[in-house]
Parts: sequence; C-alpha cells; structure tokens
Amino acid sequence: MRVLVLDNQKQPLMPCSSARARQLLRDGKAAVFRRYPFTIILKDRAGGDTQPLSLNVDPGSKTTGVALVAEYQRGQCAAWALHIGHRGQQIKSVLDGRRGIRRSRRNRKTRCRAPRFLNRTRPRGWLAPSVVSRVHNVETWAKRLTQFAPIVSANVETVRFDTQIMENPNMAGMDYQQGSLFGWELREYLLYRHKHTCAYCDGLAGDAVLEKEHIVPRALGGSNRRANHVISCRTCNEDKGSLYPNAWAQLCSQRSGKLNATRAKKTSVVNGFKTGDMVAASVPTGKKQGVYVGRVAVRSSGSFNVQTKSGVVQGVSHKHCRILQRSDGYNFTYGAAIPLCPKAQSLLAETR
Repeated sequence: MRVLVLDNQKQPLMPCSSARARQLLRDGKAAVFRRYPFTIILKDRAGGDTQPLSLNVDPGSKTTGVALVAEYQRGQCAAWALHIGHRGQQIKSVLDGRRGIRRSRRNRKTRCRAPRFLNRTRPRGWLAPSVVSRVHNVETWAKRLTQFAPIVSANVETVRFDTQIMENPNMAGMDYQQGSLFGWELREYLLYRHKHTCAYCDGLAGDAVLEKEHIVPRALGGSNRRANHVISCRTCNEDKGSLYPNAWAQLCSQRSGKLNATRAKKTSVVNGFKTGDMVAASVPTGKKQGVYVGRVAVRSSGSFNVQTKSGVVQGVSHKHCRILQRSDGYNFTYGAAIPLCPKAQSLLAETR
C-alpha cells in the first residue's frame, strides 16, 4: 500500500511508496501529517505533476471496501485501499432497546400523553438509521480522501445477487415459487428434519415442548433463513438465550459464573487524554521500561492502559504518554498490502 502525500501548502500529491516515504522522513524532507490514514507532508515542495485517481467504492451491509486506483499510461493500478466496518447491527440493537422501554410505559403508572396522529408518517426519502450510518461513514471517508489524494472521479458498485440461483444454478420459472420449503410449514419441516427431538440436548433435558430456534441469534445478526433454524426444547432455548452456540457450549461446560451485561461508560477526559486516543508512551525506568505505541484506555487515577500490537501494557503513567492522533470515532488496523497489477509486476521483474 502506498503512502498519501501533501505538499507544503497541504495540497494532495500522488501517493508514494513506503520506501520512498521512509527515505523522505529520514532525510528530514517530510514530516508525519497524520497517522491514520498515514500521510506525510513535504517541507520544501509546493505543487507538482499528478495523475488522475479514481475513488472506487464497494458498499456492503457490514463492510464497505474503498480503493484509490491510479490511471497510468500502462493501465490502472490500485494505490491505496480501506475497509470500513459499519455499526448497523449495533444501532438496531440500541433502537430496539429504546423501543422496548417506551412501550413498557403503557404498563406502568405514568402520566398519560395526549394521542398524536400528525407526526406518525415518515418524511419523504426516509432511510433506516442503520442505513444512514453506512451512508455517512462512506461520505465521511470520501471527503477525507479528497483532501489527501488528487481524486478526479468516483465509482460506486451497485449489484444484486440472486441467492436462490446461487444455491441451484438450474432454477428458472416457477421454481422460484417452489423453493426448498414448498409444501411444508417451516416448523413442520424442522420437526421432520430433527425427528421431533431437540437438536441441542437430543432429548436429555426431558422437555416435551419443542420450539423454533435461531442458531445464530437475531440479536447478533443471524438471518431468518431456513439454514439458521433448528428445533430446540424450551429448556435449551431459554438457557441459550442470545448467545452464540460456541459461547453457550462453553458456558454449559463451566457453569461456574454468570454473564453480567454492563452499559458502556461515558467518555471521560483525564489529564488531556481520552479512551481511544493513539499515544506513544516512553517509560524511562521500572519493569515497564520501553516505548509503547497504541490505543490508550484512561483511568481517573492517571495510570493508563496502552493497547499495542503485542498486547495490553497496564499501569502507564500519563506523564510518559504523548498524543499521536486524537480519537475520531474509528478504530484502525493495517492489513495486507495490495498486490501489484500484472503490468507493474512484469516491469519490476525487468528492472531487477
């Protein structure tokens, strides 16, 4: 992956290779402008020749792929890439909880509100909050990248997938109306598939009440498709709750503690730091002597935890920490480098 470059007027230039960026930093001709995405700024250069870059977006419900593609005379080549992880399911869970609290007011002795009928319609162009979050994430990063790279065009991939024909390539015509559950009710089909026995305990619980059960709970993003359904007795269904099957199996084997759900704490600022900031901690003496770079978790005592690539370093004083980049609501991780296009590989082989 290449490194984004700015001139001394903070105008975008063509991205350079990581080796070139290291050389410029080593010679003192450039400085680090931003850590995530990693961007350098040149100290003694204003303007320069650039080639057109296109912003390519592949939107998805959980992850959106973003790539900067350079258009050279020899062809197109990927210069920079990014994966954006969305919070759609988290937003839906929070809204479901809020809706449940509001509906519970009807059963409590609270003051009665006057009925409202004029504000129940959704405005034109309304989108679900989870979809709005995805749109805003992509829009935010598109605006950011236009500040760090000479982007002249944008391409958005919009496709539709036929999941039924992916499972059965020969499906056509009325076969779409006669799927795998044709002639069956879902519960009847599941009872027949599992032979009227709980899929989890195989009847060992002794509970005769059988219910439909989602393998991956809906609260955790599980689908409502047939493959995500099994027959479970009420005892296993209530005991599993909204856990993943593996987590529930470990809980059943241990049975030594209970899962306690807690709310997220409010963001607090301690000595100028807040949780999520990228810091460089330089500890001069003691057991934790060394330099640590990572994301900080603050404490009111002033003794912080620093999450590095190798693990968590606990008990680092705020006096030894230095801000590298403020938290902007996103978590960043570096992945594998983008492979070179075939033409670039052949040119590289010829030079060697």
